[in-house]
Amino acid sequence: MSEVSSVYVGSGDPKRSMELLWGVVDKPRRGPKPRFTVDDIVATAIELADAEGIDAVTMRGVASALGLTAMSLYGYVPGKAELVDLMVDRVHAELSPPESSASGWRARLEAVARRTWELYLRHPWLLQVSTVRPVLGPNVIAKYDADLHAVADLGLTSVEMDQVITLVSNYVHGAVRAAVEMRRVRQDTGKDNPQWWSEYAPLFTKLFDDERYPVAAKVGSEMGEEHYGPDAPELAFEFGLERILDGVAVLVENAARRAGPDVTSL
Repeated sequence: MSEVSSVYVGSGDPKRSMELLWGVVDKPRRGPKPRFTVDDIVATAIELADAEGIDAVTMRGVASALGLTAMSLYGYVPGKAELVDLMVDRVHAELSPPESSASGWRARLEAVARRTWELYLRHPWLLQVSTVRPVLGPNVIAKYDADLHAVADLGLTSVEMDQVITLVSNYVHGAVRAAVEMRRVRQDTGKDNPQWWSEYAPLFTKLFDDERYPVAAKVGSEMGEEHYGPDAPELAFEFGLERILDGVAVLVENAARRAGPDVTSL
C-alpha cells in the first residue's frame, strides 16, 4: 500500500457519479430486464476490494465475478472511477447514527472516532482511496451530518465544528493504518508481533548497547510487552484519541467563555 493514494474519488465523471449516487437515472429502455442492478455491481466490487484490495477492482474483474462481459458492465456504470465513487458512499451506509443517549460531547465524539475506526478495519481498501475532493453521496453526507451532531450546541462556530470533525477523521485515518498493516504482515508472515519478537529478541539483546541508548533502553524495556504486543495499534489509538479529546475540551471551554454563561457544554 503506497503512502500516497493512487486512486481518488471524483477522478472520473463526477456528474455521472452524482446522478448514480442520488438515483437520477435515465428512462428505462425497451428490451429485457437487466440481470443486475447498480447496487449488485457495487456490492460485488466491495467484496473484491475487501478480499484483495482496490487494485483488484477492475471492470473486467467485477464483470467476471458476476458472469458478465466487461463491455456489458459499462451499461451499468461508466467505468472504474465512477464505481469507486459508488463504493465509498455505499460502505458509509453501514454507519448507523450514534446513540443520542451518549452522555456529553466527549462521549459522542469518541463514538464518532470508534465507528470510523471500525469502518476502516472492515474495508481497509478505503485507506487506498483519496477523498480530498469528495463526490458527495447521500451516505457520506449522512455521516458528516451525524458527526457534526456530536459537537453541536457547544458554542463552536461552523468552521470550528467542521475542523473538529476533520481533526478526528484525519487522526483515525492515520492511526488505523498501523492496525491494517499489522494484520497484513501477520497474514503474510504467519507470525504475530509477540512471536516475531520472541524469535529475534535474543539477537537484539546481544547487539543493543544500553549505555549508548540509555533512555531508549529504560523506556523500551518498560514498554516492550505492550508496545510489541498484538494490540499495539489499538493501544496507540486509545492513547492518541484521549489526547485529541483533551485538546477539543480546551476549544469547547474557550467557546463557552466566549459565548457567556448561558451556553452549556453538553
